[in-house]
Formats: sequence, C-alpha cells, structure tokens
Amino acid sequence: MCLDNGLLRGVGSSRCEEQPPTPTTVTFVDMPEIQVFKGTPEGKVIEATHTIRDIKPDEVFIKVTHCGFCYTDIHYLKAGNVLGHEPVGIVEEVGSECKRLKKGDVVGWGYLHDSCMECEMCMTGREILCAERKMYAYADLDMGGMGSGYIGKEKYVFKIPKGLAPADAAPLMCAGATVFAAIYNNNIKPTDRVGVVGIGGLGHLALQFLKAWGCHVAAFSGSDAKKAEAEHFGAREFVVTRVAEDEEFQIEEKFDFILSTVAGQIPWAKYMRCLKPTGTMIPLGLSSDPDMITPYSDIIVHELKVSGSLVASRHVQNLMLEFAARHGIKPQNEIMEMTADNINDAADRLHKGDVRYRFVLERK
Repeated sequence: MCLDNGLLRGVGSSRCEEQPPTPTTVTFVDMPEIQVFKGTPEGKVIEATHTIRDIKPDEVFIKVTHCGFCYTDIHYLKAGNVLGHEPVGIVEEVGSECKRLKKGDVVGWGYLHDSCMECEMCMTGREILCAERKMYAYADLDMGGMGSGYIGKEKYVFKIPKGLAPADAAPLMCAGATVFAAIYNNNIKPTDRVGVVGIGGLGHLALQFLKAWGCHVAAFSGSDAKKAEAEHFGAREFVVTRVAEDEEFQIEEKFDFILSTVAGQIPWAKYMRCLKPTGTMIPLGLSSDPDMITPYSDIIVHELKVSGSLVASRHVQNLMLEFAARHGIKPQNEIMEMTADNINDAADRLHKGDVRYRFVLERK
C-alpha cells in the first residue's frame, strides 16, 4: 500500500509502506535422514537414523565434522537421547531470519540450545541460568553432536575463529567454555595465585587458559605422574595430593582461587585450607554424590567463598573462542572415527580415566 507522506517528509514526497516478508521455513525436498548415535538402557551406544524436519526461520542446519566426547556424556548413556554436546561442523542451510551465519561457515555449539530471552537472567547476559533454558539431554533429544547433522537456533551457534582447527575447537565448546567461564565470571586477575585440582580433560585446559591469563598456576594431582605434562600446559607449581589423612598439602603459598575440575567429591576442607582469607573455591566437575561437605567454621572465620560455575553464556563463549585462537590454546586430543564401536570403546576408557586428555570423534 502506498501512502502520501508529504507532511512528514516534504511536499511532493511519498513513501510506499511494504509489509515485511513472512518468515519462511527451509523445506528439504527429499527430507534427508541423519545418522545419530544414542545411548540405550543397557548403557551401550547404538547407531540410528532420524528424518530431518524443516528448518525454522531462526535456525540453521549444520553438517557435523567433529564432536568431543565429554565425561558428561557418560551420565546419559542410558537415557536414550542422541549424545554429544561438543560438536563442530559446517553450515549447510540457513533460515530466512538468520543474519549472522551463512552457508559454509565453520561453527560449533554446546550445552545450551535455547532460552526465553525475556527473564532477568537472559536480559543480563546470563541466559545459561534461565529457568526455561533448553539444555543438552533435556531438549532436542533426537539430534546431537554425535551424528551427521543438527538443526539449531542461530543465536546459540558460534563461529569458529580462524586459527582454531575444527578438531581442536570441538572440546572447547564445553570443556573450554566451562573453565573459561569460571575464570571470567569470578574476575580472576593476572596477579592471582590459582590452583587447579585434577589434570584431565578440564584441568589441562584450565592450566593453559590461566597461564595465558597471566596467573601463577599450581596443578594439584594425586601423584607426580603428570608433573611434566602439567608444567608443559602452564603449571608453575605442582602439588601431590596423595598424602596421609592428617597431613596437609605442601604448597608454596596459599591461593586466591582453587578450581576443582574432577568429576566427583574431594576432601574440601583440606583444599580450602590452602586458600587465602577471602579466597574462593570453584567446583566444576559434576558428581553423582549431591552433598558437598565444607568446613563451616573456616568459611566464617576466614570469609571463604564457594562459587558455583556451570558453562559460558553466549558472550563469554565467543570471548573464550577468540582468546583460545589468539593464544594458541588447544586440547590434547585422541582422534577416532565416529562409529558406534569407537564411541563404546571411548566410553569404557573414560570410565577408567584412560585418556590424555580429550576424545574427539571425527566423521570420515
């Protein structure tokens, strides 16, 4: 419809008001099937196929090339959902409302799939804490990183910076985001002394990020078996934690922060005695034991803090990827072809802690 707009824009001028185009879905002509790998009630991973639905205007379809195998996936081996939340791939199709991504972009996504974008948490950039968040293993159960394709919201898909190989970027989508968010959101400073408990999938990345951040970093590990590797990743101090129950850890000085990256409970009181007054303990590893036993009196007397940390918000995720690319931070990977046999083998080895330091599944 054409309206006379002379009063607003000058005599003789006119403006045609066009209705905005109606958002459209991307319809696949032949509705292709995707290959996926999911758990079973017996805890074994099987291969299956799913037919892809149409892409909504704000979504993209991604062809998966790599996916990290995180210990969190172990918790869902019997749940029946498609596994994998550390994927990287190539954008194949984009919805009509997508503006940031285009076909051919190398991208990744992680734990968070969607949120309401209207609550206090979303409006303040903490959408990972949204009460209506849609997370891995609780939403989009028929698609995941361990598969040939994925449909996701554009706003929760991240471009991989140049300088980060897809296989290296994959574990950063969860493991990297987890440790970087703990550093960034807790305002850790380059002058801080920071301890990292556990030199595994999360820990070896935490050491690298904290070294690049400028901190004095100490690695806490059960024995000195990983001492040389920990020092290579950035540790300036190494603390052996397998000591007698009544014996304290031998540290150079106390710490401003300690990050626990192990998947389980630790003797919190002993570690928290390694903190300076006002120091902060940050647990990051998921545990099947829900109870954290902490030294109540020490927390009060020394004004210690325990700070929970999940994974990164979208803004912090992008900062993490840029920081990793700039400083050459990357996981130490064992790459294997994405097959059911290999996934089951990797799951068995993860249970035993037999990996240095991340499994990455690659589609051939």
